[in-house]
Amino acid sequence: MTDNRGTAFNRRVFLAGSASLLATPALAQNVNGADTVEVERDLSQVVRRNASSFRTLDWRPYFSDLRNGAVLVDIDSRALHFWDEDQTTYKLYPSSVPLSEDLTRRGRTSVIRKVEGPSWAPTPSMKERNPEWPDFVPPGPDNPLGTHALYLSWTYYRIHGTHDTRKIGRRSSNGCIGLYNEHIAELYGMTKVGTQVLLI
Repeated sequence: MTDNRGTAFNRRVFLAGSASLLATPALAQNVNGADTVEVERDLSQVVRRNASSFRTLDWRPYFSDLRNGAVLVDIDSRALHFWDEDQTTYKLYPSSVPLSEDLTRRGRTSVIRKVEGPSWAPTPSMKERNPEWPDFVPPGPDNPLGTHALYLSWTYYRIHGTHDTRKIGRRSSNGCIGLYNEHIAELYGMTKVGTQVLLI
């Protein structure tokens, strides 16, 4: 008769060790040395917080009317809300938000220009922080603004798409608000020059 106690013990130790590794908090990867996203220290807490705050809102506490439609960006919940002028359409989209508080701007602005297939150039402060970045990126799959962009009355601020879908739901931008390309395309079709925008 063979004694399997040693084998069973080793298998239990292996399984227990594997389980503890799986329970270790996930960390975001730093791809090519670029600090493009925040490190999510405990992914389960971030998901719980985002899920509970990612909720529908009523426009009335934020806007006196819906003339030209309205966009509200909630930086904390990383969500963009849209209401059309006729109050027949309400949309809620997950978004990326600025990487840090000093890059974040809050307040009222509006859409002043809409561009399908935008080009991109880094701002002077971006170029200062990242001198290796290109001076200009034409429309296409490498463009940080994705497929569509809504230019705001604040200089350098946009609501735009992104080809890097890992950024959505994270603090990952240099000041702009990012959406999945299919979401920005839909929002682009519903907004107009003059649409009210509020970042809170």
